[in-house]
Amino acid sequence: MKQSEIKQLSTAELQEKLSETKKSYADLKMAHAVSPLENPIQLRTVRRAVARLATELTKRDEQ
Repeated sequence: MKQSEIKQLSTAELQEKLSETKKSYADLKMAHAVSPLENPIQLRTVRRAVARLATELTKRDEQ
């Protein structure tokens, strides 16, 4: 998810998207622990998406 897309979301949508993305990351990690993922770069991509969402939420809380 791109930063420009994230900025257009409302705070409630950001929180919902963050929880979905965290769950997706946890599922990917579990699947990777059991048997290697076909594309392990997915882990990095999803982890960075979580960070982007969390950063945007923090920015909005500070304002």
